[in-house]
Amino acid sequence: MIQTVVKRDGRIVGFNEQKIMAAIRKAMLHTEQGDDESLIQQITDNISVNGKPQMTVEDIQDMVEMELMKSERKDVAQKYIAYRHERSIARRAKTRDIFLEIINIKNNDVTRENANMNADTPAGMMMKFASESTKPFVDDYLLSDEAREAVKHNYLHIHDKDYYPTKSLTCVQHPLDHILERGIMAGHGSSRPAKRIETASVLACISMETCQNEMHGGQAIPAFDFYLAPYVRYSFIEELKSLESLEGRSLEHLYDIKLNDFLTQPLEGLKGDDRVVQHAINRTVARTHQAMEAFIHNMNTIHSRGGNQVVFSSINYGTDTSAEGRCVMREILKSTYEGVGDGETAIFPIQIWKKKRGVNYLPEDPNYDLYQMACKVTARRFFPNYLNLDASYNQDPDWRADDPKRYLHEVATMGCRTRVFENRFGPRTSIGRGNLSFSTINIVRLAIECMDEKDKETRIAKFFAKLDDMLEVTARQLCDRYNFQKTAFAKQFPLLMQSLWIGAEKLNPNDTIASVINQGTLGIGFIGLAECLVALIGKHHGESEEAQQLGLKIVTYMRDRINDFSERYQHNFSVLATPAEGLAGRFTKIDRKQFGIIPGVTDREYYTNSNHVPVYYKCNAKHKAEIEAPYHNLTRGGHIFYVEIDGDATHNPKVIMNVVDMMDKYDMGYGSVNHNRNRCMDCGYENADPQLAVCPRCGSKHIDRLQRITGYLVGTTDRWNHGKLCELNDRVTHVDGGNQLSLFDRL
Repeated sequence: MIQTVVKRDGRIVGFNEQKIMAAIRKAMLHTEQGDDESLIQQITDNISVNGKPQMTVEDIQDMVEMELMKSERKDVAQKYIAYRHERSIARRAKTRDIFLEIINIKNNDVTRENANMNADTPAGMMMKFASESTKPFVDDYLLSDEAREAVKHNYLHIHDKDYYPTKSLTCVQHPLDHILERGIMAGHGSSRPAKRIETASVLACISMETCQNEMHGGQAIPAFDFYLAPYVRYSFIEELKSLESLEGRSLEHLYDIKLNDFLTQPLEGLKGDDRVVQHAINRTVARTHQAMEAFIHNMNTIHSRGGNQVVFSSINYGTDTSAEGRCVMREILKSTYEGVGDGETAIFPIQIWKKKRGVNYLPEDPNYDLYQMACKVTARRFFPNYLNLDASYNQDPDWRADDPKRYLHEVATMGCRTRVFENRFGPRTSIGRGNLSFSTINIVRLAIECMDEKDKETRIAKFFAKLDDMLEVTARQLCDRYNFQKTAFAKQFPLLMQSLWIGAEKLNPNDTIASVINQGTLGIGFIGLAECLVALIGKHHGESEEAQQLGLKIVTYMRDRINDFSERYQHNFSVLATPAEGLAGRFTKIDRKQFGIIPGVTDREYYTNSNHVPVYYKCNAKHKAEIEAPYHNLTRGGHIFYVEIDGDATHNPKVIMNVVDMMDKYDMGYGSVNHNRNRCMDCGYENADPQLAVCPRCGSKHIDRLQRITGYLVGTTDRWNHGKLCELNDRVTHVDGGNQLSLFDRL
C-alpha cells in the first residue's frame, strides 16, 4: 500500500489518492463518454493497494496509464497520456523560452545579467545555458524549504546560485609573493619563480586568471606595489650585469646601492658609477613600464572563463615608499593614463589607491606626488578608486611605518566593494582571505507588507519583526551553503587551496577544505534602503533626518543581529551594502507585479543600491557624504561612496582630491568619482564631450558612454540590463550649479 510519495523536486509527502482521482476525471471529461466514477474509484483503489510503500510521482502515473489501458476506456488512456505529455512540456516551457532567448541573442535581463560577460558568443551561450539549468536544481535539491520559499516569494536573493553545486568560494586577495617566489602550477605546465619585473607581471596575471576558474567572484592583489617592488631591483641588477662586460669591471658594489627613486634622466654630463647607475635606472624604468602595460593589456584581453569574460580583477597599492615600489606605482599609473589599444580606458583591473596619512595623503608625505598623479589618472580614466586606511574601522594597531611587511595590516578591497578584514579565527588581515558566499534581503518588500498599518510605530515594529525573521532565515541559508562548501576537496581548487587561501599549505589534495574556509566571510546584504524608508515613513534618508535616523537604526540592527550570528554559528558574518546589478531590477519587477506602482517605492524600474541616496535625488556632494558616511562603519562586508560630476574632469584632478578629502572628513572607507567619458565603439576614440554624437576620428555615430555600473566599469552600455539602464538615465550630478566640490580643511 502506498504511504508516501517522492515529488519531482525531491520532497517526500503523504500519499493523497484524491490527486489520482482528479487526474483520471479530468482525462474522462475530455472524451465523448464523459466520466465514470465507479471506474475512477476502482483504478484508484487498485493503485493504492498494489503500490509500494513509497513511490515517485512518475511511477504512480505509469500505474494509472497501465490500469486505464487494461480497462474498456482506451479513449481515457489516450487523453491521460496526452495530458501527461502536455504537462511535461509545460514544466519545461520556462527553460525552453529562456534557452530560445539565449539562442536568438535577445537583449534582456537573462542575457544581460552580468554586463561584463558577452552572452552572445558561443562560450557565453554555453555559460548561460549552464547557469539557467543549474538554478532550478539548486532550488529543488540544495535549498531548505524556508530558503526556497524566501527566494520564491522575493524576500531573498542567493548570489551566484548557479555556482552553488560547484562548492566554489566567492573571492580572494592573492598573497602574490607566494606565486612570485615559488612559481605556479597551471594545467599541465608550471612556471619557475620570477627573477625580473616582466616575469612578475605575467605571473600576477596568471595567478588571477587561473584562480578565476576556481571561484565564482573576483580576484584581487592586496599590495601590488610591495609584491612587485623586489623585481624592479632584480631587473636593475640584471641591467648592471649586462653592463659589466662593456665596462670591463665588476659592478657588484652597485647591486644594492641605495636609491631614492627610479626616475629616467639624461646621461649627458654623468661619469663613472653615476653614469652606469643612471643608465641601469633608465633601462629598468622602461622595462617596468612595458611590464605594467602588458599587465593591463592582459587583464583586458585574456578571457579566463566562458562568455568571453575577462578576469574580474582588482589591485590595491599606494603605501610602499621604497624606490622600487614607487616605480611600480608610477608606471602602472602612467600606463593607465595612456590607455590601451587606441587609447581606450582600461576596464580592468579595478585599481584602488590605499590612502594613508603619513604615507601619501599630505604634501609632506613621501608618496604625496604619486597621490597627486593617481588623482590625475582618475580624472581621466575613472580609476583608481580610493580606500581610506585612516577610517576608524580600517586601522590596525599592529601597523608600523618601518615594518617592511606593513601591508599585512592594511585593509584591501575588491573593486566592486567587498571588504574582508576582521577575523575571529586567525589574523586580522585581508590577505589570503575572501568572501565565501553572500545573500541579499529585499528590505523594500518587508516594508511594503507593513504599509497597511496606520500607526507609524506599529508599522515600524512590524517591519523589524519581519526583518528579524528574514535575517534568521538568511543566516541559516548561508550556514547550509557553508556546510556544503566545506565538503569540497583541496584538489578541486588546485591553485586556491595550494598557494592562495590562508592555511591551505597544510592541506593534502584529498583533504576537505573544512579546516581553512572559516577564515572567510559570510555576507548578508540588503538593497533599497531608500525605498524601504519611503514605504515606512514617506521619505528617504536623503530628504529627511527622521528617515536617516530610522535608516541607521535598521542597518545597525542588522549589524547587531549579524554579530549575534557570528557567535552562535561561529562564522565570520558581516553586513554587505549589496552591489546589486541584475538584482536591482529583478526585485522591483516582482514586487511591482504584486503590489502595483507605489510612489517613491516601486514607481521606478530599480531599487536604489544598498544604502545610497537615490541617484535621481538632487543634492550636493557634501550632503550625500554626510548621509551615506555612517553606513560604512556598519557595513564592514563592503561599501562604496560615489560622486557624480558633470563635464570633463581630465584637467581638474583637484575635484578627485576633494572627494578623498570628504572621505577623510566623514570617516568613509571606500569611494570614487563618476564623470563623462565617451567612447567610439568602432575605432576606440575617447573624449569627455557631453554632446558628442559623431566620432571626430572616424565619423562613426556608434558612440557609447563609458560608465560605472556598481563598482566596476563597463565598456559598453549595450550589455546593461533594463533596470540598470533606467538607473543610469536617472543619475544626477552632485555639484551646485556646475561648481567644483568645495575643498574641506584637512584635519
